[in-house]
Amino acid sequence: MYLEHFRLNEFPFSITPDTSFFMNRSGYQDALNVLLVALRSGEGFIKVTGEVGVGKTMLCRVLLRSLGPEYVTAYIHNPYINPDSLLFAIADELGLPYTERVSQYTMLKLITSRLKEFHKGGKRVIVCLDEVQAMPVKTLEALRLLTNLETEKHKLIQVVLFGQPELDQLLNQPSIRQLRQRITFSYRLLPLNRVAMSRYVKHRLKTAGFSDDRLFTNRALELTYRFSGGVPRLINIICHKSLLSAYGEGAATVTHKHVAAAASDMDVLYTQDRSHKNPLSSFMNRWRYGAAVCLLIAIAGTLTYGVQTGIF
Repeated sequence: MYLEHFRLNEFPFSITPDTSFFMNRSGYQDALNVLLVALRSGEGFIKVTGEVGVGKTMLCRVLLRSLGPEYVTAYIHNPYINPDSLLFAIADELGLPYTERVSQYTMLKLITSRLKEFHKGGKRVIVCLDEVQAMPVKTLEALRLLTNLETEKHKLIQVVLFGQPELDQLLNQPSIRQLRQRITFSYRLLPLNRVAMSRYVKHRLKTAGFSDDRLFTNRALELTYRFSGGVPRLINIICHKSLLSAYGEGAATVTHKHVAAAASDMDVLYTQDRSHKNPLSSFMNRWRYGAAVCLLIAIAGTLTYGVQTGIF
């Protein structure tokens, strides 16, 4: 595709959470620091929320890679599980053998025994759960009961919850208020601002092997920000399609025209307020308006010339 044309080693704007592209700036590094401090202090529950596409899964994977050998980690990405399945998933992640017909009570005893073994060996157990806003309330309650396992001074297991803003609504339910009270650290991931988005684009290009500093024009970056709202996933999709558009024309740089063409091919664009017009629609409407004005001026000029010369 466009790799050779732009002298890239790999695709810079893949939407998969590749940790090699993690940008240790803006709110992402702040969020990672909060998580590391909270885990080292031995807190039971930690919560990270953010809108779709802001990079929660990327942050989760970077966190897991950042933890040292003194940590034992478990990552559960499927929230649609019942309490029994949660225990089985944790047992699998901890490498705990069990039979198919084991009861919930027996499984809990096995997990407790394994957690105590890790604690005696100086290990800390961290469980990270993604998309928790979709997790059943009963499963969350089972998770809370699991974190009751502790010594006089330390928790035997710590939990990091990643979810969309709807997670806060879920935790406000009276039936799981005890879990909400145990969340001692929280962080809200926000979309990138205009400056951070520009650095984000350049960072990913540099990581992918681009040696120059300017591949996207300033107008292209400005339009990318307007269309994406600073949401990394949308930025990646727009930039990838913009590179394709520029490559198709044989262009050496990505302009605002390539970005507009890329955005026109997307089903969903960012809008802060659903009552506001889609930014692409607004852009295209202004373009059509400008074109119409130019056409009217041209027609008026032609008519004036015709009257003056006696043609009309």
